[in-house]
Amino acid sequence: MNKTKQKFLQFLGRHLTYGLVMGVCRSLKAEVINYSPLKELLDKNARVIIAFWHSTMLYPWYFHRGRNMMGLTSQSKDGEILARVLRKWGYQTARGSSHKGGKVALEIMVDYARFEGSVCITPDGPTGPVYKFKPGAVVSAKKASVPLVMLGVAYENAIKLKSWDRFEIPKPFTKVRLIFSDPVYIDKDTEYEKVSEMIIKCEEQLNGLQSEAGKF
Repeated sequence: MNKTKQKFLQFLGRHLTYGLVMGVCRSLKAEVINYSPLKELLDKNARVIIAFWHSTMLYPWYFHRGRNMMGLTSQSKDGEILARVLRKWGYQTARGSSHKGGKVALEIMVDYARFEGSVCITPDGPTGPVYKFKPGAVVSAKKASVPLVMLGVAYENAIKLKSWDRFEIPKPFTKVRLIFSDPVYIDKDTEYEKVSEMIIKCEEQLNGLQSEAGKF
């Protein structure tokens, strides 16, 4: 991982910088589009899977804080730093990725979405390829019998780090736009071939939302 990003995440895990990040997130001017379908589900304590790209994840994590959700982070040191921040924001955390601990993390996510609450996931994390929708979000939604919502996020002004995902740190008081998809329902009896097609469709939809969000 890029050293600048690593240092930022290390600072993020400390109390004072956590307060600074809270200040930055609070300062952002959020434009939220098509949130009503998801909000209606959440307000009814329905459980969902919410997917957004790794590079834009800072504000989505903040936006969904305090809603009895679970976040997936890697088992790396950076993943532990993010997990600490998420716990301060009221998240439960599952540790794992496609490279390490993924199977256990997937089982934890499915059980949580089935019985406890909603799950937020970055489907191209923790190491990419960037904007490539890995199976976890769709498979979790299928197994838990809960809807999947894609979320495109863009910052009008942000610092882009030289990491695999071009991780974005929004500048204070800038505009952030969030565009939610309608809930996507995946039948638990859907065959493997159809699941693979659904993953491709979700990737296309999320990239479309991301592109639309970036039109400032």
